[in-house]
Amino acid sequence: MTAGSGGAGATDGAVGRTVTGTGSPDGVPVGPPPPVDGGDTVAKVVRQWRVVHPELDTGPMEIIGRVNRCAALLQQAEDAPLRRAGLTRPEFDVLGTLRRTGHELTPSEIARETFSSGAAVTKRLKQLTERGLVERRGDDRDRRVAHVRLTDAGRELVDTIIPEQLGYESAVLSGLDAEGQRALAALLGGLLIQLEGRLGSSHL
Repeated sequence: MTAGSGGAGATDGAVGRTVTGTGSPDGVPVGPPPPVDGGDTVAKVVRQWRVVHPELDTGPMEIIGRVNRCAALLQQAEDAPLRRAGLTRPEFDVLGTLRRTGHELTPSEIARETFSSGAAVTKRLKQLTERGLVERRGDDRDRRVAHVRLTDAGRELVDTIIPEQLGYESAVLSGLDAEGQRALAALLGGLLIQLEGRLGSSHL
Protein backbone atom coordinates (compact mmCIF):
# COMPACT_ATOMS: atom_id res chain seq x y z
CA MET A 1 0.00 0.00 0.00
CA THR A 2 1.54 3.31 -1.03
CA ALA A 3 0.55 6.89 -0.46
CA GLY A 4 1.70 8.10 -3.84
CA SER A 5 -1.69 8.06 -5.50
CA GLY A 6 -3.30 10.08 -2.75
CA GLY A 7 -0.76 12.88 -2.52
CA ALA A 8 2.11 14.25 -4.53
CA GLY A 9 5.28 12.42 -5.46
CA ALA A 10 8.78 13.03 -4.18
CA THR A 11 9.46 15.56 -6.94
CA ASP A 12 6.54 17.85 -6.07
CA GLY A 13 6.68 17.38 -2.37
CA ALA A 14 4.49 14.60 -1.25
CA VAL A 15 4.10 11.29 0.34
CA GLY A 16 5.16 8.28 -1.65
CA ARG A 17 6.39 5.72 0.79
CA THR A 18 5.08 2.34 1.85
CA VAL A 19 3.08 2.37 5.06
CA THR A 20 2.99 -0.47 7.53
CA GLY A 21 -0.11 -1.97 9.01
CA THR A 22 -0.34 -2.23 12.77
CA GLY A 23 -3.47 -4.33 12.96
CA SER A 24 -3.65 -7.80 14.40
CA PRO A 25 -3.89 -10.80 12.03
CA ASP A 26 -7.68 -10.49 11.97
CA GLY A 27 -7.44 -6.88 10.82
CA VAL A 28 -8.41 -5.23 14.12
CA PRO A 29 -6.22 -2.15 14.81
CA VAL A 30 -3.98 -2.40 17.85
CA GLY A 31 -4.36 0.90 19.65
CA PRO A 32 -5.20 4.30 18.14
CA PRO A 33 -3.04 5.80 15.38
CA PRO A 34 -0.70 8.62 16.35
CA PRO A 35 -2.13 12.13 16.21
CA VAL A 36 -1.73 14.30 13.13
CA ASP A 37 -0.50 17.72 14.15
CA GLY A 38 -0.46 20.90 12.14
CA GLY A 39 -2.16 21.98 8.96
CA ASP A 40 0.59 21.22 6.47
CA THR A 41 0.11 19.34 3.22
CA VAL A 42 1.23 16.01 4.63
CA ALA A 43 -1.19 16.24 7.56
CA LYS A 44 -4.05 16.54 5.07
CA VAL A 45 -2.81 13.53 3.09
CA VAL A 46 -2.48 11.46 6.26
CA ARG A 47 -6.00 12.34 7.38
CA GLN A 48 -7.33 11.22 4.00
CA TRP A 49 -5.50 7.90 4.19
CA ARG A 50 -6.83 7.29 7.70
CA VAL A 51 -10.35 7.57 6.38
CA VAL A 52 -9.65 5.10 3.57
CA HIS A 53 -7.52 2.69 5.65
CA PRO A 54 -7.99 3.37 9.37
CA GLU A 55 -6.13 0.15 10.23
CA LEU A 56 -2.81 1.44 8.87
CA ASP A 57 -0.07 3.01 10.96
CA THR A 58 0.50 6.34 9.24
CA GLY A 59 3.31 7.35 11.60
CA PRO A 60 6.08 6.65 9.06
CA MET A 61 4.17 8.63 6.45
CA GLU A 62 4.03 11.64 8.75
CA ILE A 63 7.83 11.65 9.03
CA ILE A 64 9.00 10.53 5.58
CA GLY A 65 6.31 12.54 3.84
CA ARG A 66 7.44 15.72 5.57
CA VAL A 67 11.09 14.98 4.81
CA ASN A 68 10.18 14.56 1.13
CA ARG A 69 8.04 17.68 1.10
CA CYS A 70 10.72 19.81 2.77
CA ALA A 71 13.38 18.47 0.40
CA ALA A 72 11.27 19.25 -2.66
CA LEU A 73 10.52 22.81 -1.54
CA LEU A 74 14.12 23.48 -0.54
CA GLN A 75 15.48 22.15 -3.80
CA GLN A 76 13.01 24.21 -5.80
CA ALA A 77 14.18 27.39 -4.09
CA GLU A 78 17.88 26.51 -4.17
CA ASP A 79 17.73 25.65 -7.86
CA ALA A 80 16.77 29.25 -8.69
CA PRO A 81 20.34 30.62 -8.65
CA LEU A 82 21.47 27.60 -10.65
CA ARG A 83 18.92 28.33 -13.36
CA ARG A 84 20.05 31.94 -13.49
CA ALA A 85 23.60 30.70 -14.03
CA GLY A 86 22.45 28.27 -16.71
CA LEU A 87 23.37 25.24 -14.62
CA THR A 88 21.54 22.06 -13.77
CA ARG A 89 21.78 20.67 -10.25
CA PRO A 90 23.91 17.68 -11.37
CA GLU A 91 26.31 20.07 -13.10
CA PHE A 92 26.56 22.20 -9.97
CA ASP A 93 27.17 19.07 -7.91
CA VAL A 94 30.26 18.45 -10.05
CA LEU A 95 31.49 22.01 -9.56
CA GLY A 96 30.75 21.92 -5.84
CA THR A 97 32.58 18.63 -5.43
CA LEU A 98 35.69 20.01 -7.08
CA ARG A 99 35.50 23.16 -4.94
CA ARG A 100 35.01 21.49 -1.56
CA THR A 101 37.67 18.83 -2.09
CA GLY A 102 40.14 21.51 -3.14
CA HIS A 103 42.12 19.43 -5.60
CA GLU A 104 41.93 17.69 -8.95
CA LEU A 105 39.71 14.64 -9.29
CA THR A 106 39.38 11.96 -11.92
CA PRO A 107 35.98 11.45 -13.57
CA SER A 108 35.55 8.19 -11.67
CA GLU A 109 36.21 9.97 -8.36
CA ILE A 110 33.65 12.62 -9.28
CA ALA A 111 31.15 9.88 -10.11
CA ARG A 112 31.60 8.34 -6.66
CA GLU A 113 31.36 11.68 -4.88
CA THR A 114 28.17 12.67 -6.71
CA PHE A 115 26.54 9.22 -6.75
CA SER A 116 26.41 9.33 -10.55
CA SER A 117 27.22 6.98 -13.39
CA GLY A 118 30.43 7.38 -15.34
CA ALA A 119 28.52 8.16 -18.52
CA ALA A 120 26.53 10.92 -16.80
CA VAL A 121 29.68 12.51 -15.39
CA THR A 122 31.38 12.38 -18.80
CA LYS A 123 28.46 14.28 -20.32
CA ARG A 124 28.46 16.90 -17.56
CA LEU A 125 32.20 17.41 -17.78
CA LYS A 126 31.93 17.95 -21.52
CA GLN A 127 29.32 20.67 -21.02
CA LEU A 128 31.22 22.32 -18.18
CA THR A 129 34.46 22.23 -20.15
CA GLU A 130 32.79 23.88 -23.14
CA ARG A 131 31.60 26.66 -20.83
CA GLY A 132 35.09 27.16 -19.45
CA LEU A 133 34.15 26.18 -15.89
CA VAL A 134 36.40 23.12 -15.64
CA GLU A 135 39.49 21.94 -17.44
CA ARG A 136 41.00 18.52 -17.96
CA ARG A 137 44.57 17.35 -18.23
CA GLY A 138 45.94 13.94 -19.08
CA ASP A 139 47.81 11.78 -16.61
CA ASP A 140 51.56 11.77 -17.12
CA ARG A 141 51.80 8.01 -16.58
CA ASP A 142 48.48 6.73 -17.93
CA ARG A 143 46.96 8.36 -21.00
CA ARG A 144 43.62 6.72 -20.25
CA VAL A 145 43.26 8.75 -17.06
CA ALA A 146 42.15 12.38 -16.96
CA HIS A 147 42.34 14.85 -14.10
CA VAL A 148 39.68 17.55 -13.72
CA ARG A 149 39.94 20.87 -11.92
CA LEU A 150 37.99 24.10 -11.68
CA THR A 151 38.95 27.08 -13.75
CA ASP A 152 39.00 30.51 -12.13
CA ALA A 153 35.56 31.14 -13.65
CA GLY A 154 34.22 27.89 -12.21
CA ARG A 155 35.58 28.66 -8.76
CA GLU A 156 34.12 32.16 -8.83
CA LEU A 157 30.72 30.83 -9.87
CA VAL A 158 30.60 28.30 -7.04
CA ASP A 159 31.72 30.91 -4.52
CA THR A 160 28.90 33.17 -5.68
CA ILE A 161 26.13 30.58 -5.50
CA ILE A 162 27.00 28.79 -2.25
CA PRO A 163 26.53 31.84 0.04
CA GLU A 164 23.16 32.54 -1.57
CA GLN A 165 22.00 28.99 -0.92
CA LEU A 166 23.29 29.04 2.65
CA GLY A 167 21.54 32.35 3.26
CA TYR A 168 18.24 30.84 2.16
CA GLU A 169 18.80 27.79 4.36
CA SER A 170 19.56 29.99 7.36
CA ALA A 171 16.35 31.93 6.79
CA VAL A 172 14.34 28.71 6.58
CA LEU A 173 15.80 27.45 9.87
CA SER A 174 15.45 30.76 11.69
CA GLY A 175 12.23 29.54 13.30
CA LEU A 176 14.24 26.97 15.26
CA ASP A 177 16.58 27.98 18.05
CA ALA A 178 20.14 26.63 18.15
CA GLU A 179 19.17 23.69 20.35
CA GLY A 180 16.31 22.76 18.03
CA GLN A 181 18.58 22.91 15.00
CA ARG A 182 21.16 20.68 16.68
CA ALA A 183 18.47 18.19 17.68
CA LEU A 184 17.03 18.11 14.16
CA ALA A 185 20.48 17.68 12.63
CA ALA A 186 21.20 14.78 14.99
CA LEU A 187 17.92 13.03 14.20
CA LEU A 188 18.35 13.43 10.46
CA GLY A 189 21.98 12.35 10.70
CA GLY A 190 20.98 9.17 12.49
CA LEU A 191 18.33 8.41 9.87
CA LEU A 192 20.77 9.08 7.04
CA ILE A 193 23.41 6.77 8.52
CA GLN A 194 20.80 4.04 8.81
CA LEU A 195 19.62 4.52 5.22
CA GLU A 196 23.13 4.70 3.79
CA GLY A 197 24.08 1.52 5.62
CA ARG A 198 21.01 -0.26 4.33
CA LEU A 199 21.57 0.87 0.75
CA GLY A 200 25.25 -0.01 0.96
CA SER A 201 24.50 -3.52 2.16
CA SER A 202 22.08 -3.94 -0.74
CA HIS A 203 24.69 -2.71 -3.25
CA LEU A 204 22.31 -0.03 -4.53
